[in-house]
Amino acid sequence: MDSFQNYVSANRERFMAELQDFCRQPSVAAQNWGMREMADKVLARLERLGARARLIPIAGGAPVVFAEIGEGARTLIIYDHYDVQPPEPLALWESGPWDAVIRDGKLFARGVADNKGNLMCRIHAV
Repeated sequence: MDSFQNYVSANRERFMAELQDFCRQPSVAAQNWGMREMADKVLARLERLGARARLIPIAGGAPVVFAEIGEGARTLIIYDHYDVQPPEPLALWESGPWDAVIRDGKLFARGVADNKGNLMCRIHAV
């Protein structure tokens, strides 16, 4: 467990920067806003991981990002989403919903907890 904690500590700034990058990209499916751009970001990140990745177009919807990595007798399937809820009402935001600012050691952005933070955690775990 110490090696895991050491790895996370050593890479914390990179992990946060990558999460901020994801959070700065609007991806509001309900408004069809930024979905392709976010799918491209997820695709590129998975490719940097070494995955064979591709976008699957969906008529009337956001593209599915499909990726595979590794080989073996076991299969791990991760199903996730990269869209977020609309940011309105904007007047309630202390900083912009896409600014992804850190205040008091916490990251504030639309989608950081649902679901871009969870998605990025899974990518980093792989």
